[in-house]
Amino acid sequence: MPEARLELTLPENMWIGELTRQYSDSTFEILAALPDKGDGVAMTEITSEQLDDLLTDMEGYDEVTSLDVLNKTDDRALVQFETSLPLLILAARDSGVPLELPFTLSNGRAVWELKASSDRLAMLSNQLEQFGISFTVDYIQYNVEDNPLLTPAQQDIIQKALEMGYYDTPRQCSLTDLAEEMDRAKSTVSETLHRAEEKIIKDFAESITAHRR
Repeated sequence: MPEARLELTLPENMWIGELTRQYSDSTFEILAALPDKGDGVAMTEITSEQLDDLLTDMEGYDEVTSLDVLNKTDDRALVQFETSLPLLILAARDSGVPLELPFTLSNGRAVWELKASSDRLAMLSNQLEQFGISFTVDYIQYNVEDNPLLTPAQQDIIQKALEMGYYDTPRQCSLTDLAEEMDRAKSTVSETLHRAEEKIIKDFAESITAHRR
């Protein structure tokens, strides 16, 4: 299943985007987040040098319908709050992508690390765009342990080819060298490599297409 890391930029008119930009030194670590009909409930650990002022301003937003400080020190507070505008939670819920917690909000930006199918990631992209939340993709990678893209034989040959420099520029070994090292027929190695490369390229192309959607 693909793994992705997204950096989201929250809209200026989104209350938590405005708040975290106003207190740019602050960090919100979202520990739990749940949708409740059209609202959202979350627990966050807030770190800020202006913590008292931040909490006062946070409670003053119309979109923050409830705020409870569960624990507090000079610069850190554990807060549970409810909001009538939980755009991040709704985007994840409506696309069927489970949020991996905790994630961090700071200075109008959020970082998400996700595991989801290409179709789900495409749906999440559409939801974020509808809510006016822009984002960049740090990476999309395929976890071969969770759902192997290649057969064991294909993995072995690809790994050996990498080790011997078959994919280096200039190439450090020939197909004949690779076949001899693996004690297999050159035709078998050639066909196995071709099938493995086809799967890798097609999977990469599907990930790119899903992101562009």
